[in-house]
Amino acid sequence: MEGLTLAAALAQLQPLLPARTLGWAFPDETTAALLLEGHGNLVFSYRPPQPVVYLSRERLRGEPHNPFQRLLVARVRGDLTSAEQLKLDRVAQFWLSGESGFVDVPPARLLFELTGRNCNLLVLDDATGWEGRIVAAGREITGSRNRFRTVRSGGQYTPPPPYDKLDPRTMSPQDAEALRTLPLSRWRERIDGLGTVLGAELVRRAGLPGSEPPQERWPQVYAALQSLVEDPSADAATVSEGARESSRQEKAAQLRKTLREPLERRLTLLRNQTADVDRAVEGLETAAHERQEADLLMAYQHQVPAGASTVLLPAFDGSGEVPLSLEPQLTAVQNAEKRYTRARRREEVYLRLAEREEGLRAELAEVQRDRAALEDAPLERLEQLQAQLEQARPDRSPYGARYTSPGGYEVLVGRNNKENATLTHRVGRSMDHWFHVQGFPGSHVLVRSGGRELQTPDVLFAAQLAAYHSKARQSGNVAVDYTRIKHVWRPRGASAGQVHYTQQKTVYVDPQLPEPT
Repeated sequence: MEGLTLAAALAQLQPLLPARTLGWAFPDETTAALLLEGHGNLVFSYRPPQPVVYLSRERLRGEPHNPFQRLLVARVRGDLTSAEQLKLDRVAQFWLSGESGFVDVPPARLLFELTGRNCNLLVLDDATGWEGRIVAAGREITGSRNRFRTVRSGGQYTPPPPYDKLDPRTMSPQDAEALRTLPLSRWRERIDGLGTVLGAELVRRAGLPGSEPPQERWPQVYAALQSLVEDPSADAATVSEGARESSRQEKAAQLRKTLREPLERRLTLLRNQTADVDRAVEGLETAAHERQEADLLMAYQHQVPAGASTVLLPAFDGSGEVPLSLEPQLTAVQNAEKRYTRARRREEVYLRLAEREEGLRAELAEVQRDRAALEDAPLERLEQLQAQLEQARPDRSPYGARYTSPGGYEVLVGRNNKENATLTHRVGRSMDHWFHVQGFPGSHVLVRSGGRELQTPDVLFAAQLAAYHSKARQSGNVAVDYTRIKHVWRPRGASAGQVHYTQQKTVYVDPQLPEPT
């Protein structure tokens, strides 16, 4: 039920208010009918994905099917005094006056959210406005069902966030001038109360293709919009087309969410790796400074007192004296060697990262373009991307995710602690190779080498997998240890997946998910 349709239903109800109520009937577990004396039933159907509220002359019966419906009978009684809508949003609330008797029933209000698969019928306290405490909910929405918004009995109700759209009931032709260049199929993005069905009905009444802007046929299109405000109904063909379009949009939104997650993860990794490059560039300046200090120490070592923690040495360019901090337990030459070593390491890091910088920045730009294009991609393109993503995923097996190394070895990656233990202690043979990131929790990676020595491409392949499937995934230049399975053991009393190992070698790699086979 769309905003204009809801407004029409409430407009039909307004002349009957205040109305005396004669009780509730419940045709099914998600439908509640409030009998209005002399006017039939006000029906609330809160079954997703097509909730609706309407007046019906049909005789409806039925006892409560669940605790929420029993609460309606006990707590929501008295005259129906008012009904109002939040702008032209799909949210309405209904006030009941309560009853006096042997046990007084206080005033209550029903709030109906007609929001597709997230629809809900709520009983709120009698506070004013659109907020309030939720007395009961027809559909309890917990964090496991919707991590962005929960709706639970006893909690606080918060209405939908405000938005800025044109109200078709009050806007003038001058207000709508900005719509002249907007295709009709997109008018519902700017006009309140229009959804997929009424948007399709507007296109039909205007007699203009939805992909075209009104331009010269503006009077005809504006008249069609006004007729839709007066009669927000649609013929069967339009309803069917609107339902199909709504289904397509919901599917497209779900696919975008699925496809967005790996792109966001990849963007985060690439940004961290390019940040490592930037830090390595800054490290070159530090390395140059450390080399200059080391040169001074080597040149003037005879002027450095033994055990000194600081020293002043003349600058090579004659600009004055340079203060140097020292480790007092080391000689001047040893302090210089430590500086040379640190400088050499910084330079090596830069050279290693500089080789990848161009590729990293090109890939970052490409992933950013893919991320931006995802938002405007049609459903067909999204389905193609989803199929490609499914193809790229490794086959799932009882023994972990399966890959093939460049040398043709089978590589298995544990997906949880239980699989880690299975791979390491049951699947792997004594001379197979075992990989794990150093100092971080992560997957056990098993290369079924059968006792053969691994070549460098196979080692890097498995190490990249281990780094990617670990808590160090967002880092660069990750240390990964590898050894034979016979050197890996589980300590007494340790939980599944916890091991000790020895005889390891270490390689440094950037986390990367290779192409699976």
